[in-house]
Amino acid sequence: QVQLVESGGGLVQAGGSLRLSCAASGGTFSTYIMGWFRQAPGKEREFVAAISWSGSMTYYADSVKGRFTISRDNAKNTVYLQMNSLKPEDTAVHYCAATGRLLTPRVPASYDYWGQGTQVTVSS
Repeated sequence: QVQLVESGGGLVQAGGSLRLSCAASGGTFSTYIMGWFRQAPGKEREFVAAISWSGSMTYYADSVKGRFTISRDNAKNTVYLQMNSLKPEDTAVHYCAATGRLLTPRVPASYDYWGQGTQVTVSS
C-alpha cells in the first residue's frame, strides 16, 4: 500500500509561483508513474501533469503547458510540481497520484493511489 502526502499549497496572487511536493511511502517509488490532478468546486477532477518512472517522459495538460513543470527525485521518494505564472483559473485542490500500471497517464482511473490533496488559491 502506497501513502501519498502533498504539501506546498497556499494563497498566491496571479502571476506568482508555488511548488507542490508529494512524498510517497510504503511502496517502491521508482516503479510508479506519478501524476498531478486538480479539482475545482463543482467541476470534475482534471489531469495536470504526469511523469514516467525515470523522469525521462513528462506529460502536461494544454492549460498548464509552459507554466508548470513536473519532476521527481527517486532518492527522496518525492514528486514535485513547480507552478509559475499562476492564474485564478488554477484555483483548485491539487492531488498527487501513483500507478504501477502501463495505462494512459492522463486519466484518473489509471491511478491506484491518491493523496489527500492540497489547496491552491490564486487571487486576481
